[in-house]
Amino acid sequence: PAPKVARVQLRQNYPNPFNPRTTIRYTLARPGRVALRVFDVTGRLVATLRDDVEPAGDREVEWDGRDRAGRTVASGVYIYRLSTESGENASRRMAVVK
Repeated sequence: PAPKVARVQLRQNYPNPFNPRTTIRYTLARPGRVALRVFDVTGRLVATLRDDVEPAGDREVEWDGRDRAGRTVASGVYIYRLSTESGENASRRMAVVK
């Protein structure tokens, strides 16, 4: 069996920098509501990749570099943030290169 984690673990996306797709992996210590969102460097919400109740364990999400309106985002640095209903938060940076 996989070792238990004490808290949320958010891994660096791969590939990074990326074009046109990247994969984000994370591990949840306990089941519950999870939100995984992408923001630009000014803090504006770009995309919501997950907003749902999920079981504990390893997860993987692919982002196609599109915003909430379905438009391809510009080259640049973006922040992805994982938040849980238990109040755990983790964030990392990623780069889109065209």
